[in-house]
Amino acid sequence: MTDCIIIGSGVAGISAALTLKANGKSFLLFGSPSLSEKIEKAEMIRNYPGLSGVTGKQFAHALQTQLADENIEIINEKVGGVYALKDKFAVLTNDQKTYESRTVILACGVESVKQIDGEETFLGRGVSYCATCDGFLYKDKTIAVFCTSKRLEHEIEYLSDIAAKVYLIAMYKDVAINRENVEIIRKMPQKIDGAKRVEKIVFAMPPSQNLPKELAVDGVFMLRECVSPAILMGGLDVKDGHVVVDRDMSTNLSGCFAAGDCTGRPYQYAKAVGEGNVAAHSVSKYL
Repeated sequence: MTDCIIIGSGVAGISAALTLKANGKSFLLFGSPSLSEKIEKAEMIRNYPGLSGVTGKQFAHALQTQLADENIEIINEKVGGVYALKDKFAVLTNDQKTYESRTVILACGVESVKQIDGEETFLGRGVSYCATCDGFLYKDKTIAVFCTSKRLEHEIEYLSDIAAKVYLIAMYKDVAINRENVEIIRKMPQKIDGAKRVEKIVFAMPPSQNLPKELAVDGVFMLRECVSPAILMGGLDVKDGHVVVDRDMSTNLSGCFAAGDCTGRPYQYAKAVGEGNVAAHSVSKYL
C-alpha cells in the first residue's frame, strides 16, 4: 500500500508528485504520458512565472523531462472509480486493476463538455464510463458511444467488437474508426431517456435526413478524458461541478485532497501548481 495516489497528470498532479517525492512519501501518479490535452493544445503560455512565451508542447516537454529526472513514472491507466474504505482508499482502473493507498489527491481536471440530460439519472442503469468494465453486458446489442478524444478510440474499437451496432457521437476531428457496425453521428443528443433503464437517445433535431429524432439503444458509453469528480468518487462534496475544498485542499472525506481545475476557477497553471503543492504538504501532515 502506498502513502498516496494522485489522479491526474496535469500540472496540479505533477506538482503534488514532485512535492511528495521531496517529502519522502511513496505514491502512484495516474494519467497520460503526454500529460494533459490542455497543456498539449496551448498555443502560447504567457502568464506563468519564469516562463516567457513558451508553447504548450515546450511546457509539456519540460515537465516530462523533470519527471524523468526525478524517476517519477506516470501510470497510463484510466481511473474509473475511487472508494473510501475504513482506513484506506481503493482505486479501480478501467484495466480492472485495483490499487490501495492511505490518501488520495484528486487532480483530475474539469469536464470541458457538459453532461447530457439523463446521463447521471441512468448511471448504472445503461450509462457507463468504462468500456472494459461494462462492455461485456452489451454483447450483440445496440449502443451509443459519446467520445471527446481521439486518444480513446481503442475503447470504441473494443466496444465495436462486442456490440452488434454502435452509434458513435464523436466530438473531435479526424475519426479513424472504420468498422461496418459503427455509424458516426456529428450531433449531440439532447437527452438520454428510458423507463427503468436506458432505452433511447433523443436529439433536438434529427442529425440528418437519414436518421430519426430518436435512436433506440440498449446502453450509452461516455468516453471522456476527464470524468466528473462526483461520478468518480461517491460521497464527495461537489458544488457546481467542482470539488469543495478547504485552504489545505482537504475535502469532506478524511484523507482525500483535491487540486487544480477540479476545485474551481481560475483554470490557470499557476493556481493548479500551487494547489498541488499545498495538497501534497497536507497529505504529508495527515500521514
